[in-house]
Amino acid sequence: MHEKITASQLKKAMRGEIEVLFEQVVEAVNQAQAGQIIPESEGPVRYATGLFRQRLYGKALQLRQQHSEPAFSPSARRGGPEVGE
Repeated sequence: MHEKITASQLKKAMRGEIEVLFEQVVEAVNQAQAGQIIPESEGPVRYATGLFRQRLYGKALQLRQQHSEPAFSPSARRGGPEVGE
């Protein structure tokens, strides 16, 4: 059975990442010259959010995979032939 992830699980997993994104956006906007805020900050913000989007999607896929795979147990094969037999 495929387990589903929740938004709260993803939020928890990405908490540090979102804080970094906020810092990058604020830095880009604050470093822009008055009268040039949009043209000077739009590129860096777009880049930062693009990277975040990739990490967010990757984390969601990773969480889903972790919740879908049965736990691996090396002892499940006990009683089988040993390597080299």
